Amino acid sequence: MDMQEAAERADEMLDSVLAEIEPSVRWVHGPTTTGSCTVTRRRTVMTVVSPQRRGSFLGVVDRFWRKDGYRVTAINSHVDAPAIFVRTQDGFQVSLTVADKGQVHFTVDSPCVRHSEVVDSTSPPTAFLAPDARLIPRPNIHSDFWSADAPEAAGGRS
Repeated sequence: MDMQEAAERADEMLDSVLAEIEPSVRWVHGPTTTGSCTVTRRRTVMTVVSPQRRGSFLGVVDRFWRKDGYRVTAINSHVDAPAIFVRTQDGFQVSLTVADKGQVHFTVDSPCVRHSEVVDSTSPPTAFLAPDARLIPRPNIHSDFWSADAPEAAGGRS
């Protein structure tokens, strides 16, 4: 496998996990980076995932990855910045991290492969990012489900 093939495999993994999330979320490409024999692909979710919905979001992804045979290598249960780290059978390392304002990032790091040129992903993003944008903005797309506050427990506040 060369770096371009590894990048395409990473795109397939990212496409499949994002397709599993229902209701769907909107995302943009993060930067692709290369090392001497590795490639990293990134996607950033632009849909706001509220603190009350983060556990559900992580649960959907975790179940999908486990079903696909990924091995969990670490879980960060931090309330504001949870994360899941997994490894595929062919040595790719995949992560979901929640950052500031609940922005979700997916990252795939390839194992060491043959050096080659790497072209941009052909997977079409589902959210708009200005071509001249230097930074990906905070999540700014509302979802009736993912952005919602969970209903209060019975009895609620007085």
